[in-house]
Amino acid sequence: MLKSLAMGLSVVFHPLLVPTYMLLLLLLINPYLFGVSSPQDEGAKMLLLLVFLYTFFIPAVSFVVMYFLGMIDDIHVKDHHQRIGPYLVTGMLYIWVYYNFSRTGQLPPAYVSFMLGAVIALFLAFIINNFSKISAHTVGMGGLVGMVVISMLWFSYGSFTLDLSSGPLEISMLHLLMVAIVAAGAVGTARLLLKAHEPSDVFGGYFIGFIAQFFAFAFVF
Repeated sequence: MLKSLAMGLSVVFHPLLVPTYMLLLLLLINPYLFGVSSPQDEGAKMLLLLVFLYTFFIPAVSFVVMYFLGMIDDIHVKDHHQRIGPYLVTGMLYIWVYYNFSRTGQLPPAYVSFMLGAVIALFLAFIINNFSKISAHTVGMGGLVGMVVISMLWFSYGSFTLDLSSGPLEISMLHLLMVAIVAAGAVGTARLLLKAHEPSDVFGGYFIGFIAQFFAFAFVF
């Protein structure tokens, strides 16, 4: 039962999904940054689809192709030496996404900063991967927590409102931060329960993901 839950958490919070979650959160917090009034607008849906395709779907498909070509033993890439190819493919795609978003001005600087943070974290993880099997899951979750902290402190977002069928619901950013921290802790625990990583890999991932967002923020702003 616990292992099934741990596997479910690992899938739902897969590191490749984090850029999409970051975009969705920013759309919920302040959709007007994107020129839309809510995440349900067509423009917002198209942005979410675009980010999902380039940061999750295409890298995931490349992993499957590598598996069938015999470049990796399994799509979970348990051997850290075999993670070099997937890291490089994902890194190139993320750089391309960041470059195009920053050059065209299609997305606001806030999300461009968060995307750059993901790029920095990915390449730091790639370097560390040569010596230790750092947890990509906790790298992603550390970045997600970093994004929420930056949104609270520098963008002065104290709360945001969700338009539900039952009426508007105001959510405190502090509560969102607490949820993000609990989710990050749950994912790290899941990776340990599945014996996918050692504690040092998990905590190292949190640190890399979190600090990379602040490096990116300093560069963009």
